[in-house]
Amino acid sequence: MSNTAAISVSDLTKQFGDFTAVDAITFDVKQGEIFGFLGANGAGKTTAMRMLCGLSLPTSGKANVAGFDLYKESEKIKKNIGYMSQKFSLYEDLTIRENNRFYGGIYGLTDQQIKEKTQFMLKHLHLESKADTLVKALPLGWKQKLSFSVSMIHDPKIVFLDEPTGGVDPITRREFWTMIYEAAHRGTTVFVTTHYMDEAEYCDRVSIMVDGKIEALDTPAALTKQFNAKGMAEVFVQLARKAKRSDN
Repeated sequence: MSNTAAISVSDLTKQFGDFTAVDAITFDVKQGEIFGFLGANGAGKTTAMRMLCGLSLPTSGKANVAGFDLYKESEKIKKNIGYMSQKFSLYEDLTIRENNRFYGGIYGLTDQQIKEKTQFMLKHLHLESKADTLVKALPLGWKQKLSFSVSMIHDPKIVFLDEPTGGVDPITRREFWTMIYEAAHRGTTVFVTTHYMDEAEYCDRVSIMVDGKIEALDTPAALTKQFNAKGMAEVFVQLARKAKRSDN
């Protein structure tokens, strides 16, 4: 992990009319760090993530993502990050191979690069025999691991994962986190939201949002000690009790 900031955020704010979804948040994420971005429903974390991905323009504040200014260089940000949403980003009526070809093309990879990336991914995920299977025919856990791999096809500097393990069994969740560790080990910064507090323990640092503000930010061990808690689940509950709103 490098001390250089992969993401730098200062007083970032997003308002929808009179409603402040994200309220002047400030933080940095180091290169190669696994950064957990937590908050109950309505806390503002998805809105914040959409801004950092260049999908939504802030109302005010500053942010630099992967070396690019959020206001002036949002298109460059999109080309240098990976993104996996809660609802996946795969095309169900395309095969695994076709999804790779499609996304590789979007990110400007050559045919040879796409071929090599696809072969590596199929072997890594043990899906060689499923290469020409439609995505909609795959089990949920395979879809999620495949979606993560596709989001990494262009070797992004940062990958944003929005609740990537929702709905899968504990074994698949552990396998998914092995993939996250491998990505971070290669130098990719991982920015992840999750509702599973055991997963928060796997992160290098964790921030917890409440009503649009960051109420806590530190390592899981430090937060547990700060709040005199037995684990991150207890820390989260203590902070979530402060919430006054329920809409994101």
